[in-house]
Amino acid sequence: MLVAVDHVQLAAPVGSEDLLRAFYVDVLGMTEIPKPPALAARGGCWFRAGPVELHLGIEKDFRPARKAHPGLRVTDIAVCAARLDARGAPVRWDAGVPGRHRFHSCDPVGNRLEFLV
Repeated sequence: MLVAVDHVQLAAPVGSEDLLRAFYVDVLGMTEIPKPPALAARGGCWFRAGPVELHLGIEKDFRPARKAHPGLRVTDIAVCAARLDARGAPVRWDAGVPGRHRFHSCDPVGNRLEFLV
């Protein structure tokens, strides 16, 4: 039945698109992809890196996801952590899952993100 996750949707506050672009493109190295015209009028941004798509949608009464999060696999976790840390994003290492090397961080609007190998 299910074969893959097509995308993950996260919420963001009104007017945060430039912050999101700076983080997802400049820090994480994703590419912004155009939203369909009917959806573009709602604001927000969509990003892709390889098969990974993150959609950031605007919510008027935004509250960041502090527990729910996407788990993003990276090629070099130490380089990823250093890059986030150098740009002021929090890096919290977590050894709670045996056999997984991972940490959590937040995007500039406070959404929780997990990075792992």
